[in-house]
Amino acid sequence: MTALYDMVLAVPHADGIRALLDGNGEERAAYMLFGTSGIDADPWTGKKRVRLVSHRFIDILDSDVVSRSPVHVTWSTESFMGLLGEAERSGLVPSIVHTHPGGSPSFSDQDDRNESELARTVRNKGLPGLVSIVIGASDEVGARLWTSRDHVIPMARIIETGRRVRIWPGTGDAERALPIHLDRQARLFGDMFNDLLGALRIGIVGCGGTGSAVATLLARLGVGKLLLIDRDRIETTNLNRVHGARHADVVSKRLKATMLRDAIVDAGLGVDVVAVADWVGNPACDDALKSCDIIFGCTDDHAGRAFLNRLAYFYGIPLIDVGLSMRGATEGSRPDITGRVSTHLAGHTCMMCSGLVDPRLAAEQSLERNDPAEYARRKAEAYVIGSGDPAPAVVTFTTEAASLAVNELINALTGYRDADGMAPMSIRKFHDMKDLSLRPPPQDGCPSCNGERWGRGDVEPFLDMIR
Repeated sequence: MTALYDMVLAVPHADGIRALLDGNGEERAAYMLFGTSGIDADPWTGKKRVRLVSHRFIDILDSDVVSRSPVHVTWSTESFMGLLGEAERSGLVPSIVHTHPGGSPSFSDQDDRNESELARTVRNKGLPGLVSIVIGASDEVGARLWTSRDHVIPMARIIETGRRVRIWPGTGDAERALPIHLDRQARLFGDMFNDLLGALRIGIVGCGGTGSAVATLLARLGVGKLLLIDRDRIETTNLNRVHGARHADVVSKRLKATMLRDAIVDAGLGVDVVAVADWVGNPACDDALKSCDIIFGCTDDHAGRAFLNRLAYFYGIPLIDVGLSMRGATEGSRPDITGRVSTHLAGHTCMMCSGLVDPRLAAEQSLERNDPAEYARRKAEAYVIGSGDPAPAVVTFTTEAASLAVNELINALTGYRDADGMAPMSIRKFHDMKDLSLRPPPQDGCPSCNGERWGRGDVEPFLDMIR
């Protein structure tokens, strides 16, 4: 089966490509390195897919440029061989980028001839291929992969992800007619808004109070493909907040993920929904997660959050995480109800540095999942904390927290609130009617925050972690 190829450009790298257009009308060039994300079976189509994920943008020094004009640019082969050496050492795919400042993002006959020779050099070095990217005057991007001097693969789609989200359709995603029920939101944001939503593949991890609300909102907005991951079953105490849940689901012990999938499908909104009844860290979920453009984290599981945090940076998949803390009233004090939405992506602080994952709890939760007997023994000997009383939960607050999270995605697509895109962290104190915007600082040497993990893609072991 022939694989479809996608490209994922992190916003900082896409901005680097865009900056090349500021060349006084002359062509300019740069290098990049890409990680590879191999997907044996796309969860929505079942087809094999490969995603090239941007890892690093590298300027070509002016001293390396031989000549350039409005219709050409040449540079020394020495720096190119240096790029190939770095790609070989790090297990990455090399890339060349150039501009067409007065034209379209289409590859010229001259591009074909030049790149064919470069591709031969790349293959002689034992590398898997050469990625070529061109940006035109209208800020449109084209890309392809040379696997030999005679064979080139166009990108099925190119997506710019991070604090902003943009998609350049290619050969892989079929266009869909605009559903009539989305007309009112197009009147606010334009038809392009609906087109973008329809092209997105979004994962939701956790189908409880916040996750079920996020899924319902995204389905109503017209997101094309949804992935729902949750291994838990509906319980009586879920009925006060899990959207779509019925008492009959409790009686039949239905899985949250499949219940929510069926509720969305029954609404007839044209959304392609896949449900996976498993823990997010199970290897069976890997392909499905790697196929997503964006993931919403709606779980209070610290081990799950730690896993999603790594996934976000290794595969260039923005993580929008939702948290809610409710503390009941005590004598002389009001309840404390605080919602949080944080975004973890290239250029934003990771969950670990933001203090949103307790490493000890994450380790204990992994132990409980992988070795229940050992966990029980340690708990009996007070070596682990264990779970406490159930936390309070009220549907209006879980749903509003979900709305805040989905609005971050809408801002990434439209810039309606801030043209710079998603905020790093937003806090809503419901009890005080206060909203806060925070930017937690990264810790020194953090590989997720300093770019070391950005777009690394497939490595052994998976996500460079033992599980």
